[in-house]
Amino acid sequence: MMRYDARLAIEEALTALGLFHGKVPHKMRLGLCSRSGDVIEPMLTPQWYVNCNSMAKRATDEVRKGNLKIVPETEESTWYKWLDNIRDWCVSRQLWWGHRIPAYFARIRGESRVDKNDEEQHHRWFVARTQVEAQRQAAEALAVPVEDVLLEQDEDVLDTWFSSGLFPFSVFGWPNVTEDFKKFYPTSLLETGSDILFFWVARMVMMGLELTDTLPFKTVYLHSMVRDKNGMKMSKSLGNVIDPLEVVSGCHLDQLLQKIKDGNLSEKEVKRASEAQKVDFPEGIPECGTDALRFGLLAYTGQGRSINLDIKRLVGYRQFCNKQWNAVRFAVTYLTDFTPSPTMHLDIAGAKYSSKRDLFILSKLNKTITDCNANLGNYIFGAVATALHSFFIYDLCDVYLELIKPVVGHAARVEEGAEPVSLEVTERQKFAKATLYTCLEQYLRLAHPLMPYVTEELWQRLPLRSCMNPEVESIMVARYPTEQDTWSNPAVESDMQVVTEAIHAARSLRADYRIANSTKTRFYFRSESKDVQRALREQTDDFCTLARGASLEHVAADGVLPAGCSVKVVSEQLALHIDLTGVINVADEVKRLSKELAKLTPQVEQYRKKMSISGYQQKVPVEVQQINTQKLASYESELATISSAIESFQSMMSNTEQERAS
Repeated sequence: MMRYDARLAIEEALTALGLFHGKVPHKMRLGLCSRSGDVIEPMLTPQWYVNCNSMAKRATDEVRKGNLKIVPETEESTWYKWLDNIRDWCVSRQLWWGHRIPAYFARIRGESRVDKNDEEQHHRWFVARTQVEAQRQAAEALAVPVEDVLLEQDEDVLDTWFSSGLFPFSVFGWPNVTEDFKKFYPTSLLETGSDILFFWVARMVMMGLELTDTLPFKTVYLHSMVRDKNGMKMSKSLGNVIDPLEVVSGCHLDQLLQKIKDGNLSEKEVKRASEAQKVDFPEGIPECGTDALRFGLLAYTGQGRSINLDIKRLVGYRQFCNKQWNAVRFAVTYLTDFTPSPTMHLDIAGAKYSSKRDLFILSKLNKTITDCNANLGNYIFGAVATALHSFFIYDLCDVYLELIKPVVGHAARVEEGAEPVSLEVTERQKFAKATLYTCLEQYLRLAHPLMPYVTEELWQRLPLRSCMNPEVESIMVARYPTEQDTWSNPAVESDMQVVTEAIHAARSLRADYRIANSTKTRFYFRSESKDVQRALREQTDDFCTLARGASLEHVAADGVLPAGCSVKVVSEQLALHIDLTGVINVADEVKRLSKELAKLTPQVEQYRKKMSISGYQQKVPVEVQQINTQKLASYESELATISSAIESFQSMMSNTEQERAS
């Protein structure tokens, strides 16, 4: 009798016995199937269980002994929490697919019907590898001939995680010891999510130890959970699911909304999901490409166990891929007449004509190689992404490529007959190109695991690449770069740090006085440090290249600076001066800044007055208060900068007049 009919029958029976006292509405939580809308009701049925105590102990012992490594180590506590408190594992599932449980209920031919769910008949259940083996067991237990035993296999299938737990060795032909099994089992690394550490990983370890007496892998790397930009778990009904293919190829908003409508969500869920998509992607998902998505996800791992995925950040990494494409193709134009050799990278560090800029970039490259190897070995992918991005943008592109432009560009000037060729110039060009080629080739190999497509394409475009290693046809099979002790040069890095800080100060001064890029200026510096003096003197050319300087001279503490100089303090050991004589009209500059000051002062006073009104803190929304505070701080900072510049110019005018009078 179905449960619905049974309820009516019970009511009728109670009424017939005079025991029915009526019925009243009763509020309760009623579970409904999201697909069919049917009422979900529990039903007790016999289930098969596996005692996991001994298997769980072996699994925890392997981690405690260090034979099985879980990355990150913080997840070991979860491992112990589950397995030290293990319970019997229910492996019965009432599904249409899966591995059918090898349990057989035995009946004897000719006997009356025996209920397999009767607890008194449990002794008639037999578990065996095959039906023949189960029939033999039943015949012995029931003391009847084998031919009189009738078997009925349980209709339940094994829990999905049970079948998945067999995966590491069943795919290689287990229980047969095949050639594949001997060659590929056990494996070395399992990469999966922390949310299934117990459900799958623990089951694979327990069953691997129990059935093969071997750990299925030595290391478990648990990747971060990808969530939406607000930290919410992705859900179709919430409309915050991001399809990787849509990030790679791009997707219009109309397509996103149509995809939701074509799904199996309810009308209410479709409405909610569509509204969420319109808010998150008002113009759709921009095309980012595979490399940007891959690099972005790996870079995100540095923020913790959850990745709050923001498409705008992936767009930034797409731009980083474009930067690599453009920068490498531009750098290759410097290498058209250069022939690389397999050992050239070993000759640069000790060569007579290697410049400090060459030694600097090799030292930075070596540090990047060290960081990448160490962090890849420890699965700290966010640090690898940071190291690669920092080296390529801030060291290779912003510094080295700019510094060697005058060096490698000297060849063009020589061809025009503007100046004679010298051995030093030729050798410095040679080593600059060898250094550039080394940096490009090794960087592309370093970045390849994170950005396989763009690095392969650019690596193949390196000129005369076959001269390096003709047997290697693809970057995929090229050796990963390793540390070179001869490249490490902390002293050169320290000197370059001084030079780059001075360059930044020089650029800041030029920006403050709005000096055009085409105008070169004279710079002076004061420093009591011998190391700072030496660093700037040895790399005066590099400073002038990036600071657009005509010259850089040291002025002693008791020395006299030329009239019309402005100063910027770089550090406790260094002050940089720029000679503005003939570069700007001081009087006109004071007038211009005074006009800006006159426009800005009322705005500052307006915000101060607005924020000092009685009841401002109580009546104005917090968000508006924050915006006003930020605007006031910005205006005050700009006001202070303009006022300081005016005072500086007025001081310069005063000094100039005094010099003329004397």
